[in-house]
Amino acid sequence: MDQEFARKWFSHTGDLRTEHIDEPEGRVRLYFLTSLADAKVVYNELIPKLRKICLAEASIEEVEKQLGASGSNRIYRTEDAIQRLLEGFIYVQVAHAAYGIAFPSDGTVGRSIQAPEVETVVLGPQIAFVEVLNTNISIIRKYMTSPKLFHERLTVGKTIPVNVSLFYLEGTAEAENVQTVRQRISSLEVDTVLEATMLAQYIADNEKSLFPTLQQTERPDRVVHGLRQGQIAILVEGSPFALLGPTTLLQFFQSADDYYLRWSLATFNRLMRLFAMVLSLMLTPIYVATMTYHYEMIPADLLLSLAQSRSRVPLPPLWEAILMELIIELLREAGARLPTKVGQTIGIVGGIVIGQAIVQAGFTSNILIIIVALGALSSFIAPSYMIGSTIRVIRFPMILLAGFLGALGIVVGFSFLASHLLRQTSLGRPYMYPFYPVRFFDWKDGFIRAPLSALTDNLMFFTRKKTRWFDPAKANEKKDIDE
Repeated sequence: MDQEFARKWFSHTGDLRTEHIDEPEGRVRLYFLTSLADAKVVYNELIPKLRKICLAEASIEEVEKQLGASGSNRIYRTEDAIQRLLEGFIYVQVAHAAYGIAFPSDGTVGRSIQAPEVETVVLGPQIAFVEVLNTNISIIRKYMTSPKLFHERLTVGKTIPVNVSLFYLEGTAEAENVQTVRQRISSLEVDTVLEATMLAQYIADNEKSLFPTLQQTERPDRVVHGLRQGQIAILVEGSPFALLGPTTLLQFFQSADDYYLRWSLATFNRLMRLFAMVLSLMLTPIYVATMTYHYEMIPADLLLSLAQSRSRVPLPPLWEAILMELIIELLREAGARLPTKVGQTIGIVGGIVIGQAIVQAGFTSNILIIIVALGALSSFIAPSYMIGSTIRVIRFPMILLAGFLGALGIVVGFSFLASHLLRQTSLGRPYMYPFYPVRFFDWKDGFIRAPLSALTDNLMFFTRKKTRWFDPAKANEKKDIDE
């Protein structure tokens, strides 16, 4: 890369620095971007070494040897040199040499490793991914010191190339799944990918579906557990989230904390999350359908209380429920977008003040406020933010169907929902597994979590290759041996 070419490609930026080591000839040149490369490495390490080497007018091979560079650091094309500069490398060029040398020197400012913020941790490692890809790779390597852990580098984006890392456990992950992910990422014709969730939408089986088909997580322990099961992990430069696939609907209601708790507590938590999902979808539609068409289903004592609560409400149950649901969503969105301290105040004070004001104004009843609040609270129990948002969106068409068709509308809505979920796939795998197709063997780590001693093999959903993690018979034999 000569000086004119460097000026041509970097004339629009002021952070390209060129150092001529042996002035005035300039036989050895050093290029780096001050905004990306670490200046201490350049001026305290590389330049002093290069000045000593240049006194003997060494060749590029001798420079490479003296600096301790390997063959993977060689750059033969100008385009590759420019790309390395943009990635934060330092480029060394010797006049009339066949190739140059690129040295890694990441001087970018990044967020330090912290505890997860989206997926809060009760038990387990207090560590989350960050926006630097190499840091995330080192975290996974630290957790999985296995030679069977395969790592592939891919690039996405024509205008702004972005590095993507693919992780899978050789011998456990299905080769067909790996090839599917690799092919979908490699064949993308996009300008760039700014975040892992954008990549998930590009490579999803059905981009138009509300339900996520790739699991998004910021927790390394969850990624490691998925890799051990046979899933494939995808990491994107600049994103603090990893993608796991293939996945099932049930996995969005499972938390990594479930494996740190006793099996009875973990099973209770999973069942409670599933019950909360059904409650969030059903509670408000049932209220609307009952108050509109099915008064005979309400006990007499409760009917009297409902009649007194709604005596001053001018709106029909359908529009009353829609109004309250919209207010809850507005409060939730405002609390999420405002700064943390202000957002918490808006969520609590706004909910109390607005709710009380609406009741006193006669726009809604106290009972509906309780029902809508329970439905909204239930949607927040899901460990995955994506599935919680999906549930809140689906609740609106269910309310409309209940308001126009009553109980029949709820049945029709759930029928469409069930047929949609049964047709969904994740990287070609059935989304409703292990219920469809039915696999009773994998129920022990589905909506329940069996004792760890019973989870001896990996699930058939992820791989057809049996991997035995734990042998209860041998463990019991060794447990009873007197020392």
